[in-house]
Amino acid sequence: MDVRVILVEPKLAENIGAVARVLKNFGFSELYLVNPPAFDEKMFWVASHADDVLRASTVVSSLDDAIAGTNLVVGTTAKTGISASRHLRKPLFSPRELVATLADGGAGGGLLALLFGPEDRGLLNDELVHCDLLVSIPTSTAYPVLNLSHAVAIVLYELYEGQEQQKCEQGSSLEQQQPALAAVADKERLFEHLSRFLEEIEYRAHKRARTMLMLRRLLGRAVLTAREVRTLRGILRSAERKLREQERERERERERREQR
Repeated sequence: MDVRVILVEPKLAENIGAVARVLKNFGFSELYLVNPPAFDEKMFWVASHADDVLRASTVVSSLDDAIAGTNLVVGTTAKTGISASRHLRKPLFSPRELVATLADGGAGGGLLALLFGPEDRGLLNDELVHCDLLVSIPTSTAYPVLNLSHAVAIVLYELYEGQEQQKCEQGSSLEQQQPALAAVADKERLFEHLSRFLEEIEYRAHKRARTMLMLRRLLGRAVLTAREVRTLRGILRSAERKLREQERERERERERREQR
């Protein structure tokens, strides 16, 4: 699986340079920067021999632009105890558990977007909403917040190690054997469809938002293929047709009663 590292509004130029170096250390090259500071000499000095990764990086103005064209969005967070937003920040996976989840889900191909928030705040709730899976790196409770480039290094190490192990165990033809993963845009259309369906069946309004977050996490852990998304939407359309047929039948029954 290919990996796109996305830094959301990074603050320090030297951290961007260090992240570029980490990407090259583990054989990755796709770096997206959402509203970064201006590139400067220090950034390239820290990047050292990974200056090519910096020069090839893509600068965008929104997270939506950064995740466009990807198949699976993984967010990182150090905040693990926020009960009011439990559907947003749980369940959490360690980087190693993430690799196991991807392997179990058959995610051999496609493009994984790996999100890291700015140094001073991490990813906000409205950014975490975009994520299929959430990762938190186990650290000492005495000081759990890692430097940005260190966090990127730990996650990319686990992904690299997992990919190398899969190559050894299953051979280089692994990705050719895997079904195509669903695109992020197609999954967003599925979630919009689910939201409309909840409204149509008059699911309790005060619970819809949290239910949708729970469904995002549940379906994110499933690592959906394109075919699975089409199947789920087909089921929803069939249910909608059945509901409309039942409503028409009830209307006809009311008319028959009125004519008696």
